[in-house]
Amino acid sequence: MRSQPWQTLPDRLPLLRRRAKLAAAVRAFFAARGYMEVETPYAVPAPGEEVHLRARPAGAGQWLHTSPEFAMKKLLAGGSGPIFQLARVWRDEPWSGTHAPEFTMLEWYRMGADMPALMQETFALLRAILPPAVTCQGITTVLDAPEHLTMAEAFARYAGVDVLASAGDVMALAAAADVDLRAGEDWEDLFFRLLLERVEPHLGRERATFLTHWPAEQAALARRCPEDPRVAERFELYVCGIELANAFVELTDAAEQRARFEADRARRHAMYGQDWTMDEGFLDAVGTLPACSGIALGFDRLAMLATSARRIADVLWLPDDCH
Repeated sequence: MRSQPWQTLPDRLPLLRRRAKLAAAVRAFFAARGYMEVETPYAVPAPGEEVHLRARPAGAGQWLHTSPEFAMKKLLAGGSGPIFQLARVWRDEPWSGTHAPEFTMLEWYRMGADMPALMQETFALLRAILPPAVTCQGITTVLDAPEHLTMAEAFARYAGVDVLASAGDVMALAAAADVDLRAGEDWEDLFFRLLLERVEPHLGRERATFLTHWPAEQAALARRCPEDPRVAERFELYVCGIELANAFVELTDAAEQRARFEADRARRHAMYGQDWTMDEGFLDAVGTLPACSGIALGFDRLAMLATSARRIADVLWLPDDCH
């Protein structure tokens, strides 16, 4: 008979005590920097607008949110000032060594910050709450000077292609990468296949890696770079080979955000049929959003780094019975 999660608690308790101290250290870090902790609803009318988003229904026409982003930006538009949240979120995706369908996300927003300022603050957080070197899943990363790599540089170095020159042209990207297209594969699909197979295995190993300046097609809720509109002011952070965080210099143009959402909604509906109401309140907030940057960081993955846990289930209080 398989052990119940509560029966394995004695084995996991040392890791979970470290997790609790980590949460306290996160709160102390942000309090010292003038941030206010907030709480927003978990059941929402729109869980997000990403094309491949797999959300869980919450009943009564609502969904369990996949991020507190929409709600937190409404607070920013209302004048909250710098805020952070440790939120439970849901993404209806399979369990893995680094993903649970229900997990904790640390999300924060800083007023007037550009990408360098947010990257600096993010790394300061890691240095404040983690040991000088962390080991997870057999990889050790020293938290001293992080690597900064643009997406164009990463694709040139590890995939041998000029990813910006092929933007939107899947045949050009496939030819440059010398790969065969899969049935129905478009530019975005191939971009993420190359990112996953050729680029990510090299990131965040001996040093942490900030992967910056994503193609504008992958801007999501980030603004385009004023110096180069081919790219968006977006970055991800990798530590011990694990994708730890995703960040944007926030888009404040409501019309452009609506156009992006409508395009993503059309694709999502065509591919999955899944749909929900547009969050008009969020789009209203985008139009009055102060200049800011925001970042979402996987807190459970952070706990894995702090404890050298083998898998994410080891740092969850009551993981699923099968994990």
